[in-house]
Amino acid sequence: MTQKLIVIGNGMAGMRTVEELLSRAPGHYDITVIGAEPHPNYNRIMLSSVLAGEKTVDEIVINARHWYDENAVRLITGTPATEIDPATRTVKLADSTALDYDKLLLATGSKPLAPPIPGLGLPGVRAFRDISDVETMIDAAATQRRAVVIGGGLLGLEAAWGLKRRGMSVAVVHLMPTLMERQLDQAAGELLQRDLDARGIAFFTNGQTEEILGSERAEGVLLADGRQIPADLVVLAIGIRPNIDLARAANLDVNRGILVGDDMRTSDPHIYAVGECIEHNGAVFGLVAPIWEQAKVCGARLAADDAAVYVPPPIFTSLKITGIDVFSAGALAAADEGDDEITLHDAKRGVYKKLVLRDDKVVGAVLYGHVADGPWYMQLLREKTDVSAYRDQLVFGRAFAESAGVVTTPSFDVATMADSEQVCGCNGVSKGTICKAIAEKDLQTLDAVRAHTKASSSCGSCTGIVEAILAQVRGVEVVRRDDPPMCKCTECGHDEVRHAIVELNLKTMQQVRETFGWKTADGCQKCRPALNYYLLCAWPDAYRDDPQSRFVNERVHANIQKDGTYSVVPRMWGGLTTPRELRAIADAAEKYDVPTVKVTGGQRIDLLGVRKEQLPAIWADLNDAGLVSGHAYAKGLRTVKTCVGSEWCRFGTQDSTGLGVKLEKLLWGSWTPHKVKLAVSGCPRNCAEATIKDMGVICVEAGYDIVVGGNGGVEVRVTDPLVRVASEAEVLEYIAAFMQLYREKARYLERTAPWVARVGIEYVRRHIVEDAEGRQALFERFLFSQKFVQSDPWAQRAAGAAGHEYRDLAKVE
Repeated sequence: MTQKLIVIGNGMAGMRTVEELLSRAPGHYDITVIGAEPHPNYNRIMLSSVLAGEKTVDEIVINARHWYDENAVRLITGTPATEIDPATRTVKLADSTALDYDKLLLATGSKPLAPPIPGLGLPGVRAFRDISDVETMIDAAATQRRAVVIGGGLLGLEAAWGLKRRGMSVAVVHLMPTLMERQLDQAAGELLQRDLDARGIAFFTNGQTEEILGSERAEGVLLADGRQIPADLVVLAIGIRPNIDLARAANLDVNRGILVGDDMRTSDPHIYAVGECIEHNGAVFGLVAPIWEQAKVCGARLAADDAAVYVPPPIFTSLKITGIDVFSAGALAAADEGDDEITLHDAKRGVYKKLVLRDDKVVGAVLYGHVADGPWYMQLLREKTDVSAYRDQLVFGRAFAESAGVVTTPSFDVATMADSEQVCGCNGVSKGTICKAIAEKDLQTLDAVRAHTKASSSCGSCTGIVEAILAQVRGVEVVRRDDPPMCKCTECGHDEVRHAIVELNLKTMQQVRETFGWKTADGCQKCRPALNYYLLCAWPDAYRDDPQSRFVNERVHANIQKDGTYSVVPRMWGGLTTPRELRAIADAAEKYDVPTVKVTGGQRIDLLGVRKEQLPAIWADLNDAGLVSGHAYAKGLRTVKTCVGSEWCRFGTQDSTGLGVKLEKLLWGSWTPHKVKLAVSGCPRNCAEATIKDMGVICVEAGYDIVVGGNGGVEVRVTDPLVRVASEAEVLEYIAAFMQLYREKARYLERTAPWVARVGIEYVRRHIVEDAEGRQALFERFLFSQKFVQSDPWAQRAAGAAGHEYRDLAKVE
């Protein structure tokens, strides 16, 4: 006879248990799932991505409603369970419905920690736990300006970044001296705070919240030391506690959580529990890796596998903030004198690594900035590998150890991984699940594996391992889509769309969307700027730029700063200026009370702290002295850095400054897939750092060496040599031709460094060096496009163009 299983909790833990049960014993139970929220099961880990605008709610759904129907699972949403009667084995719902069960699974999750702070119940105060919270925060960001997040842990920082991405001014209050103190040591926490501070998030560490201020709604936060922080929205993210209310009322054994044994059974033999609501051997849980293992064991037990026991797996932590890489696992510091710490700390580049060793085995790792070796360190920790043979190379990463000849095994030895070993932490997918899907469904590509297993479809950090498993199972190299979809609006890739724009004579965004059957009528924040650029590049004489499809900096023609003011950077051709220009800059700085005047790394002067409404006037004053926009905000030419060259330097071989001016005069105003920086060095000593620019020229006695595809910053890429030419005229032609090739072939937001790395320098040489006719055609197309863009946007706006961008909103009484 089929037994009845009721699952209280439609979240990740409960539904993963149901999936495990269905895979082992389909049809063994009539299953009813009760969810308090009105939604199907979704990936709670990715709520921060929804808040940040990187994903939609639909994109984080794990089990859509049709899944329940297809698997004969009854789903009740929006009606929470209110009572359990173990004696009669019944569950009562909020609408007074009573359901009976043979087995009951509690997956009630957790509640936000809410200390007794005055004002906690005011409107404008939210937790950050579910879709409703996120929707409220998104609505607040659309109408309010200031947010305070209480809690500088993992959840709080992701909430802060999401709100910042939504345009709010954000402050984080954290009780401890450093951020994420449970996952990061002091040095890593300080680097994290520095980088987030540079992104415009303010921090109040050692900050104890005394009160949430306000009478009708939240208006600010008062700290114990007297500091006050104004706020229109207050987000509480200081932690979670297991939701044990139903279990306690049913007289189940509880402590901090619902007490369970290794079989995931509670004190009642008919009731199981998994997830954040449980306590096992004194531990409670907030990360997904142990919860997936709990679900696996519980599903096996419900399917009558009495051998399944829960053993907590090693866990690691990562942070979901775009451009900030954090990884930690195991011990954060040496426990005693018997432990050793190995550290690598480059504060300027934002890189920090610390490994904790015990008896020549890795027991902890903290990585910041460069986290690619995180899976390797995790493997060493999990397998308790003796690392004494390569201890000296260990902190520099696997590639360094391999190059030194002390580590010779493949980076991801997937053949030796057990089928039960978890690959994707976000979605709890094991190697065996991936292998089975590949074999049974004849999966050929990474995208196909993602679609059928969800492995690597969330944060993507396990992509390399998934690809290695795919290659191993199929016995061939991974077939990876070279042109991934532009966004969720379409399955078409950037290259496909760019080709069609030219071949099909598509000249508006609407024509492109109609031709390819876009899923959304107006596109999204990802595809609109890309389409705008592709059309502008293809039809410079016919397409009219759409300012609303540009980022705010390009729309306003100034870089917005953390306090909402803007920076003004006039162009200085090749780094040259005059006394008249300097006087004009000084006069403008005094006239408009500019708080900071700074020399930039690109040999220009930056006026920082200009209010938005002041921009047209200050531009007009600078225009009067002949100064134009430096496009410091643009996806286009930024600077041409030069040294003094043969005119002044005794080592100079050519007039590098004069050539730099000619290049900047040729290239300025052009729109490109991403920002572009050049440099011209007067001799091989390379004082202008030409070998880490998008395009560089190094002057030599025999002429000019042109190099391309370089990049500074955290991920430094040294340029590839392109060609040596004999004259300045050739330099201008080759550089402009390369610029046009990059404009026409790179994907939007792809710098020259990753583009050259992707297509290969030989591809570039074939089009620029070996094909003289093609090079000339690229040069001419570039010159043609420049006819339509080399007008100063500052002068246009100083004369009144786009005036609405610089006016305050009207006050409505």
